Amino acid sequence: MSEKPPETLQHRVKQLATQAVQQSNPSAWFDVLYAESNGDVTQIPWAKLTPHPHLQDWLTHAPQGEGRSALVIGCGLGDDAEALAQRGFQVTAFDISPTAVAWCQQRFPDSPVTYVVADLLAVPTQWYQAFDLVVESRNIQALPLSIRSTVIGSVASMVAVRGTLLIITRFRDTEAEPDGPPWALSNSELAQFEALGLNEVSRILFFESDKAHIKQLRLEYHQLGLQK
Repeated sequence: MSEKPPETLQHRVKQLATQAVQQSNPSAWFDVLYAESNGDVTQIPWAKLTPHPHLQDWLTHAPQGEGRSALVIGCGLGDDAEALAQRGFQVTAFDISPTAVAWCQQRFPDSPVTYVVADLLAVPTQWYQAFDLVVESRNIQALPLSIRSTVIGSVASMVAVRGTLLIITRFRDTEAEPDGPPWALSNSELAQFEALGLNEVSRILFFESDKAHIKQLRLEYHQLGLQK
């Protein structure tokens, strides 16, 4: 397997994302990238074969998940979902990419996680306010600003009353539209979660280890039961 240089892979991601937006199917490019990788994880820029460190840190302080349901949005290759399952959560993890979901099932054949193919822009109705914990890690930022409010509403809709939403995302200080992908989130975009009945209880700022100028946030929200 030949590993593309980082700049070449980044160019390919941007090319695919731009084409998908132009074709009015902004999430279509994910499965294309997974399929093109031919099982080579180095061709998936966000796949580290380990849970996201900001999720791992949060889990060390979170209560055990026994008796609680969890949803992982855009599960990729499944490491975040498996970390939650190890904490006792009953985990559903979905991705729009059938290739990614099949890859998860191959990596973790005996997993208790329910891996399914689903679209964040058209989530099953039975998922409405269905999960005690919803984990959204770096998916909103991978979708363009033109559909951002729709995506935020979809994410918020799946959090159960008195449930928790955990978000890990790049953050931008300005409201100007960024060049992407990824398209980092702004304060006004994050404020939409509170308008949807979620109360922000924690916000921690991080800087990417290899790109110290890039800001990341880990945000925790609690559902107040105000959604309709």
